[in-house]
Amino acid sequence: MTDTYDPARTAVLLVDPFNDFLSEGGKAWPRLERMAKEIGLLDNLRSVVASARETGVRMVFVPHRRWQEGDYKTWTHPNPTQRQIQELHTFARGSWGGEFHPDLQPQAGDVVAQEHWAQSGFANTDLDLQLKQHGITHVAVVGLLANTCIESTGHYAMELGYHVTLVRDATAAFLPEMMHAAHELNGPTYAHAVVTTGELVTAFEQAGP
Repeated sequence: MTDTYDPARTAVLLVDPFNDFLSEGGKAWPRLERMAKEIGLLDNLRSVVASARETGVRMVFVPHRRWQEGDYKTWTHPNPTQRQIQELHTFARGSWGGEFHPDLQPQAGDVVAQEHWAQSGFANTDLDLQLKQHGITHVAVVGLLANTCIESTGHYAMELGYHVTLVRDATAAFLPEMMHAAHELNGPTYAHAVVTTGELVTAFEQAGP
């Protein structure tokens, strides 16, 4: 791994760490469970977050829109994922499923960006503004899902001029084919680095607080 990360200019973007994705009983957990357990997703997310906090890398939470009654009903072009959320009420506002996983909670000094309506954490939110105001140039994108919100957020970040790192085992998708597409086919076309959790943590530690 050749990339280096100045803690003062680096942020971890933690995308959609909701109970509905990551916890037993979550609405999307049964579809994600196989891949999440196979790669050790939760342990890896905990490691990335802990390393960021220890080394002074900024933590930025990038949450999806929490569904509430009336969402998308009058929209002209809701996408298939939004249609599914409309039906299943995934990440419902005020529900347990719409809360962040208990091990992945914001702390003092963290940034919680505005909720994104579709796949990109940047589109129609304040994420770019928050990163620029904090002097961030490098982002490591982790969370859910590898082939939707992670890919869209990472791709958008590259278009805005950020250095983008994807972390293979700190994100997951519903199927191995989706993971393969995200990391082997699409990721290398826009990400500056595609690494493992261990490689990222080592790089953070070498950069120091």
